Amino acid sequence: MNSKIKDESVDFLFQAVLSLKTPEDCYAFFEDLCTVPEIKAMSQRLLVAHMLSTKQNYQHIVHVTHASTATISRVNRSLNYGCDGYKLVFDRIDGKAPTAEDESNS
Repeated sequence: MNSKIKDESVDFLFQAVLSLKTPEDCYAFFEDLCTVPEIKAMSQRLLVAHMLSTKQNYQHIVHVTHASTATISRVNRSLNYGCDGYKLVFDRIDGKAPTAEDESNS
């Protein structure tokens, strides 16, 4: 975990995100919290990360997402040297990793 971001206000943000239950909840919260360009940038990075994790090449990713090669490189660096957050999310979306609820029911 990156201790540079860990503090009480970030903990509060993450607790707020964890309280969201539906896509509609997420739309309402994130539209209040972020600007449209911020939401679009985050969603673009997530899509880039997913495409990189499925071994798609930069040219195809640029074509589909319109992300710059600099953005793709930064996301790729996070995939390769980061905290495995993207992998965790993709595994859970794909049903490969247990969720917190699964782990608490064990």
